[in-house]
Amino acid sequence: MTETKLLLGQILQFTGDPFGPDGPLAAVTYDRRGAVALRGGTILGAGDAEALIAAHPQTARHDYGDALILPGFVDAHVHYPQTGIIASWGKRLIDWLNTYTFPEEMRFGDPEHASRIAALYLDTVLAHGTTSVCSFCTIHPQSVDAFFTAAEERGMRVVGGKTCMDRNAPQDLRDTPRSAYDDSKALLAAWHGRGRASYAITPRFSPTSTPEQLAAMGALWGEHPDCLMQTHLSEQTDEVAWVADLFPEARDYLDTYEAHGLLGPGALYGHAIHLTGRERDRLREVGASLVHCPTSNSFIGSGIMALDELCRAGQRVGLATDTGGGSNFGMLRTMAAAYELGQLRGTPLHPAQLMWLATEGSARALRMDDRIGTLAPGSEADIVVLDLGSTAAIAQRSARAEDIWEAVFPTIMMGDDRAVRSVWVGGREVVAA
Repeated sequence: MTETKLLLGQILQFTGDPFGPDGPLAAVTYDRRGAVALRGGTILGAGDAEALIAAHPQTARHDYGDALILPGFVDAHVHYPQTGIIASWGKRLIDWLNTYTFPEEMRFGDPEHASRIAALYLDTVLAHGTTSVCSFCTIHPQSVDAFFTAAEERGMRVVGGKTCMDRNAPQDLRDTPRSAYDDSKALLAAWHGRGRASYAITPRFSPTSTPEQLAAMGALWGEHPDCLMQTHLSEQTDEVAWVADLFPEARDYLDTYEAHGLLGPGALYGHAIHLTGRERDRLREVGASLVHCPTSNSFIGSGIMALDELCRAGQRVGLATDTGGGSNFGMLRTMAAAYELGQLRGTPLHPAQLMWLATEGSARALRMDDRIGTLAPGSEADIVVLDLGSTAAIAQRSARAEDIWEAVFPTIMMGDDRAVRSVWVGGREVVAA
């Protein structure tokens, strides 16, 4: 019989959307002495420790004291092949792609290189408490195989897809409408629904796909609507202008996707900074998801997403590092950047909103909040345990806290992988400090 385990510590759980009209605190419960019960790869329940101990008296216990137990972080938009070029200097989006990204992605035709970077990337994010990611791969099918294989070896729930490009990229990184369709269909058949893997149909963005390729990707998504579709939208103003030149018939950037069958539930659009009113309304109407990438947006000089406004309007929004345009692998630093950019817009986010975005909010953007991102009974047992005094600077500030939010916020703002005391994936501890 599979052993039941109890993880003891402080517990935060969300009961609703912290961007709702009643405010963030109405959407969260807190147990000063709480527990999470696991059996196999599934959460049985979470809440008051004494009640769970009474319900499971003969159970192995992992007592984390005052550490905070949360669902594993969910990173909703990454480029694992850009691991090696993270923190590269001085470029904006188009120059970034040409100078750093495309030369690096050419290396992923080598299966050994792809496997090595996939393993390095996933081990790195696990050390930062991230248990699920949604990643772009490269045009090479072997880059997709490497990513899903490495995730399978670690038991992680992940989403990924072959990046498709047939113009405005080096010749060695171009496919065709036909090969993009065929490769993506074969990879989807091999990986989608295998264990904890999900496939995402992945045109990089409209400037690097002809209308014919976008239509081919839209056709494939129409045949497999249970898959996600991921791409980029309105990251920089010069990109938006470029799209207008390339698609003069389109009403706006979003229309370049909608016209080719690439808008609907299950669509993920990274960045979404410079949206028109029509685009906002249409995205919300169809239930598409936007992904906020705050460290990337500041590092590459893209602008500031209207995060608070979009969330309060009912838009699905996730949070992401955008490795390697983003300048960090961890969701703690990403939450801190989201707070800082919110301050610049005059809309500082509450710690509860930041934590929700990094867990259930991102899972909801991926349409996986029934499986990951929560501590609800039946959810998959992916968990991060945070030390709220991981450094002297953090400890001295959290020691002065008058409530849990004052205790958590210093770790959000100053924490890194040193704050990660333990990580559980599928009910198995994979990182232990």
